[in-house]
Amino acid sequence: MSRITSLNPANATGTTKTLLDGVQHSMGMTPNLMRTLAHSPAALEGYLNFSGALAKGVLAPQLREQIAIAVAEANNCEYCLSAHTLLGKMAKLTPEALASARQGEAVDSKSQAALHFALTIVAKRGEVSDEDFAAVTAAGYSEAEIAEIIAHVGLNTFTNYFNISAQVEVDFPIVVPFSR
Repeated sequence: MSRITSLNPANATGTTKTLLDGVQHSMGMTPNLMRTLAHSPAALEGYLNFSGALAKGVLAPQLREQIAIAVAEANNCEYCLSAHTLLGKMAKLTPEALASARQGEAVDSKSQAALHFALTIVAKRGEVSDEDFAAVTAAGYSEAEIAEIIAHVGLNTFTNYFNISAQVEVDFPIVVPFSR
């Protein structure tokens, strides 16, 4: 059971209603993450703005979902693992690519380098070494791409921690983390 109730969008008012209506319009649904974050319009708006900005970034949608899946698995977040597995399917990732992302692996070496770097950021709490940074650069990632990999780790860590702490009810087809 969720520690923070999921708001019913029909009962929302003001800024909260505007934000939740926008989520419904863009996604065709209002996931429990957003309905729970909506207790703080500032938190929901911050998440939506950060997520929206990164969606317009230089990383391909498939890689963004692979990073989200790898980070969710590393952080043991069932909600995000479930949500991003579905979003990964919608981004045309194969079942094999989805399963590999859970292991922090990818079929191609460039994506593999990005996932390794993302998981290194998680494991080292951001304190990556010069060698870690050199490896992702050597794989062909630009400074803009590296900045976005780091940003995606941060965004996904936020949602992972929020979902775990608040025990947000999963409203996607459930994918259980390996460590459970």
